[in-house]
Amino acid sequence: PQRDCPSFSTLQEHATMGKIIQAQRKGKSTIFKAHVRTRKGAVKLRSLDYAERHGYIRGIVKEIIHDPGRGAPVAKIQFLNAYKYKRDTELMVATEGMYTGQFVYCGKKADLVVGNCLPLNRVPEGTIVCNIEAKVGDRGAFARGSGCFAVVVSHDDDKGTTRLRLPSGGKKTVPSGVRAQIGIVAGGGRTDKPLLKAGRAYHKYRVKRNCWPKIRGVAKNPVEHPFGGGNHQHIGRPSTVARDAPAGRKVGLIAARRTGRLRGVKKVAQDKD
Repeated sequence: PQRDCPSFSTLQEHATMGKIIQAQRKGKSTIFKAHVRTRKGAVKLRSLDYAERHGYIRGIVKEIIHDPGRGAPVAKIQFLNAYKYKRDTELMVATEGMYTGQFVYCGKKADLVVGNCLPLNRVPEGTIVCNIEAKVGDRGAFARGSGCFAVVVSHDDDKGTTRLRLPSGGKKTVPSGVRAQIGIVAGGGRTDKPLLKAGRAYHKYRVKRNCWPKIRGVAKNPVEHPFGGGNHQHIGRPSTVARDAPAGRKVGLIAARRTGRLRGVKKVAQDKD
């Protein structure tokens, strides 16, 4: 007697193994999107115009406000529009020492004063800057977090580039025409105070995105994580994983150059020039 052949859907059910793990669900999902409803707006430098390229433009700090989900305060700065009878309000990074009613100057001929915005080729070596552009006119990319700053290490006039030391300790070469704010981003020392209790961590991450609490992989079941299961909480396989591993396996130390504890003092690379 001829046996009934199983349907394709039944075969598919038997072939499906495991479960889509959390790391995969974080890709395209409404659950893990950033919580932006109460945010105040994009924090950027002024768009690069004739006034900034050839002279300077004066603005006034109207208020310094808290932006939910951001550790650093934000300054609301008002400029007169150069082409129409109106005022433009910009949201810029508040530098340490900024106050309401302060005049800030943006442009090539602005003075080297904390809060002002200048091109790096007008800034001497050793100056502390923040909210630096990566490309001319992109309105700010580096050193924007609370208490962050970069140091102008050197200028190369022949190539038209400037070398910076970023908050991470790494060195970066950028075009000398990019703009930066003078000073340190306000809100420094935020991480010195411990959160102490779960309620504070809950409120901290509630306005950012759904990324807390974090459950360790070894504490999960084998179906939920490659490190899950076992009679004792142990990984049971190398914690490093290849860059091109499939999505459900790509957990742990991805494409790690080295593992283990960093021992000794951190060596900051010295410039050869």
